[in-house]
Amino acid sequence: VQLQASGGGSVQAGDSLKLSCGASGFTFRAATVGWFRQAPGKEREFVAAIKSWNDNNRLYADSVKGRFAISRDNAKNTVNLEMNSLRLEDTAIYYCAAGRSLIDSSMNRQQAYDYWGQGTLVTVSS
Repeated sequence: VQLQASGGGSVQAGDSLKLSCGASGFTFRAATVGWFRQAPGKEREFVAAIKSWNDNNRLYADSVKGRFAISRDNAKNTVNLEMNSLRLEDTAIYYCAAGRSLIDSSMNRQQAYDYWGQGTLVTVSS
């Protein structure tokens, strides 16, 4: 199983960016997929997650609620994170992760995820 995060880059505050997470080796629809991020000098933190199959329950960190949107593209076997109104504090390496059989209360817990991608860097400047 491999996850591949892509779409990172350097943008200005207020801009938008879309990250994608692709998977090989298993069906993405069967997994809860989450995005986490790690800013320089800080611990990795939860950003957003989407439940598996047709549940599609979504969870967002308070810091990104209303600005970020997570969605599935089943045809491409990807999960996307659309990031709008980016702020300086959104600068981080963004990681996608996938886990099977997550319950709703575990969606924001790193330990609940089985597979991790390599991360993609997002830099927001003023």
